[in-house]
Order: sequence, then structure tokens, then C-alpha cells
Amino acid sequence: MIARIFKVKTKTVSIAALVVGIANFFSYLLGLLRDNLLANFLPNTKADVYWAAFRVPDFIYGILITGGVTAAFLPVFASYFQKNYQRSQRLFQEVFMLFFWALVVLSLLVFIAAPFLVNWTLPGFHYEQKAQAITLMRIMLVSPILLGASAIFSGVLQYLNLFFIFALSPILYNIGILIGILLFYPLWGLNGLGAGVALGAFLHFFVQIFASIKAGFMPALFVPVKEKEGLIKIFRLMVPRMLSAGAYQINLIVITAIASLLAAGSIKVFNLANNIYCAPIGLVGLSFALAAFPSLSKEYANGQKEKFLDIFLSIFNRILFFILPLSALLFILRAHLVRLFYGTRIAQGSYFGWWETRLTASSLGVLSLSLFAACLIPFLSRAFFSLHNTITPLKISIFSIALNIALSFALTYLLAQPTLLHQWLTSFLKLNNLTNIAVLGLSIALSLSTFFQFFLLLGALNKKITGLNIIGIIKIFGILFLCSLLVALVVYAVLHITALFLPTARVWGLFLQTSIAFLLGSIVYFYLTFLLGFSEPKIIWRYLTKIRYAIL
Repeated sequence: MIARIFKVKTKTVSIAALVVGIANFFSYLLGLLRDNLLANFLPNTKADVYWAAFRVPDFIYGILITGGVTAAFLPVFASYFQKNYQRSQRLFQEVFMLFFWALVVLSLLVFIAAPFLVNWTLPGFHYEQKAQAITLMRIMLVSPILLGASAIFSGVLQYLNLFFIFALSPILYNIGILIGILLFYPLWGLNGLGAGVALGAFLHFFVQIFASIKAGFMPALFVPVKEKEGLIKIFRLMVPRMLSAGAYQINLIVITAIASLLAAGSIKVFNLANNIYCAPIGLVGLSFALAAFPSLSKEYANGQKEKFLDIFLSIFNRILFFILPLSALLFILRAHLVRLFYGTRIAQGSYFGWWETRLTASSLGVLSLSLFAACLIPFLSRAFFSLHNTITPLKISIFSIALNIALSFALTYLLAQPTLLHQWLTSFLKLNNLTNIAVLGLSIALSLSTFFQFFLLLGALNKKITGLNIIGIIKIFGILFLCSLLVALVVYAVLHITALFLPTARVWGLFLQTSIAFLLGSIVYFYLTFLLGFSEPKIIWRYLTKIRYAIL
């Protein structure tokens, strides 16, 4: 039974995206449970330490793996696999060996330099917070090593269409963190949370190593280097992407540093809002991007330009179809979602109060405006990667990140003063009686820079390949935007009507109100798009019918 699970394959991009999306959905449910417990268990000062301690380990993982080898390995591995299976096995082993030891060495260096890094990246923390951050960061340095090794397996599993095991690993990662919160934290405090992160990384690694071995790819820590040509090609492809990812991670470090200078709890507020914001990006944008990347790489490697364009336009429009209404729903339901996800106390603890609730909801509302752009950026970037072009995304990424950092400094300063912007934002987001709203500057800056990055990527891709049909994309965007706007108006009206007879001060009443509004909004959207001739409502209906028959 277990062996069969390791061999489950997905046959189409849509099915692969569905598998990844469903797994990501359950992973994000666990992530919401994790964040709820953290928001309520930890006082603001400790919560800030926990999320701040993640930044440097994430930097290591981001530049070498997520930003580097993951994007560069798959296209080169695809060409090797099609030509010579044995050479693709050797290439896998050599890549695994080199990057595993690179992560070990880099993590050891960071372990030694942790006090200096904490002083530099968290200037607003007091002595005790810095000491806690140093210890927690050192414990968490286990995770980039294990997650980095796991990411090499992920590249192979994606190419072989073994998306089930690949999609299962983030669920296990969150389970490990939950064990840290519920079991280790009561025993060891913040250090227990770090141990939970390390356990989650081990589970993420553990499940994929067996699937990789079953598929015929055995990792090795010491092998002679023979596939120099492939390694050089991977290195050339990944260096620009590493710089791009490194710039992004530095961006997050700078944002955290700025937030550490603001009111206690600002890092907590930004991260909690950002985690909800990132959920649709993972469920829709990243799921389709990951699922389409192998197909785009294959078609480009085979010289099939028309098929490449067909896949690109199909996935681009499908991401738009799902994410535009989600963006509208997220904005209208921002306060309801924050109250349900973080304000509901699942276990003992009450460190998520009214100040945190209102600022987190407002941050989420600002971020939701750029959601469609954030969901399409991973897909656009992977389109460039499949063309073996990492320079263009790098240049655009560096520009958008520099813009984000500049805006973050400027906007947090302006919102800390009684300026016109402060007054307007307080009125627009209904933040009366809250004077300390500077943390919203981080969300506004991120949204604005995300818009710029998206439009620059799309424009550059249009110049890179002919036949992209930008006019058609704009037309579909306009239609779906209008449908989403109508959905927002419907949901807004439903919230006001249901508030007349539902006790929204109670959890069950708030949940019922949110569910009714979300359900009716979704029905209106799917019905409108069905009338307009979009294929997605029919596809979704067929899937629901199959599931119903399977249950019955």
C-alpha cells in the first residue's frame, strides 16, 4: 500500500495543480492552526522574536535552494533525462552532494556569526529579545539543511509527475511545527518552538527521500564529479536566480528590521497578515506554476513553441480566473477572517487583542489588492526559467525590491506622524482611535512593489516571445475584474443583511455569516462566468459530479 502511494503519478497539468492545490489547502489549514496558537500563546515580544528568528535561516534556504538550484536544476535535469537516464542519475547525485555540503558549511558559519547578525538585523530589540533570537536562530539552522536536501528530491519528483508525495511534504512540515508548539514549547519555551521547526523539516525530508529512491534516484554524500557540463549549466542558470532570491530575502530582513523599530507586536501583525495573503498564492499561483513548469521546460527543450504558448496562456488565464474573485473576497471579508483565524481561542491564551485584530485585518486588506499580481509572479518567473533566462527576472526583482525597501522606510515614517496619509488611511480602513498604525506602511509598500514587478515581468516576456496575445489577456482580465467587483458588492450586501439576525459577536455566528457570504459570492461568480462562456465552471462542475458519484 505504501509503495503504491510513492508511485502515484499525475497525468495532466490541471490534475497536478489540483493535487498540489489540495495538499497546499490542508497544509495551510494546519498553518492557520499553527498561527492561531502562536498568536494567542505568545506575548507580542516573544512572537516578534519567533518570526524574526526565521529570517536568516530562510535567507540561507532561499538563496541556495528555492531561489537557486530548484529553478535551475529541473530544466537541465529534463534534458539529461530525455537523452540518458544513467547520466541524469549521476547529475542528481552530484547536485545533491554539492548543495547539501554547501548548506552545512553556510549554516555553520551563520551559527558562529549569529550574535552579530541579530544585532544588525534586529536593531529595535532589547537585550533579552536579542539573546532569545540568537538561540532560536541557531536551533532553526537545522531546517535549511534538511529542507535544502528535500528540495533536490522535489525537483525529481515534479519531473516524474510524482506530485502526491511532493505535495504531502509541506503538510508534514506543519505537523512538526504544531508538535513543537503543543509539546515542546511548554517544556522548553521558545527553544521548543525551534525544535518543532527542525522536526517539521526532518519530516519534509524523510517522506521525499523514500519516494526518490523508489523512483531510482539514490542520494549520495560523496561521489566523484563527472557531469561537469551539466553542473556548470545549472550554476550559470542559478547564479542570477540566487541573486534575485537573495535580494528578496534581504528585503524581508529589512522589513523585519524596520518592524522591530515599531511598536511591540508589529512583526507579529505583519507576519500574520502576510501568512493569510500567501495562502491563495500557494493554493493557486504556486500550485499552477509548479505544475506547469515541467511541461513548459519540456516543450521548450523539444522546440515546440506553439505548445509552449498554449500551456502558458491557458495557465495564465486560469490563475486569473481563480485569483481575482479571491482577491475581492479577501478584501471584503478581511476582518471576519482575521477574527476567525486568530481571534478565536482554540487553546488557553489570549495575546491576540483588539489592537492586533484591527491592524492585522487592515494589513490583509491592503495586501489583498495586489493578490492577483503576487499569484502570477511565480508563474511568469518560471516561464522565463523554462526559457533558460534568469537574468531578466533578476533585474526586475532587484528593482522591485529596492522600490519596496524605499517605500517601507518612507511610508512607515509618514504613518507614524499625523499626516494626511495617516488621516485618510485611518478613515478608509476604519481604524478610528488607533494612532499607532505605522506597520501598515510595510503592507502598502509590498503591494505597490508587487504591482510593479508583475507588469515589468509581463512586459519583458511579451518582448521575449512572440504570440503572447497581450490584448487577449487584458480583455479576459477586464471581464473577470468586473465579475469580481460585482461579487464584492454582493458579499458586502450579504454581510449587512446577515448581521441583522446572526450573533456575529459569537464564533459560530461569525463563521456562519462568513460562510454564507463566501458561498453566495462564489455562486454568483461561477454563474456569471458560465454565462460568459468560460470553461472553468464546467470543469469544476464535472469534478464535483465525479466526487459526488464516488461518495455515493
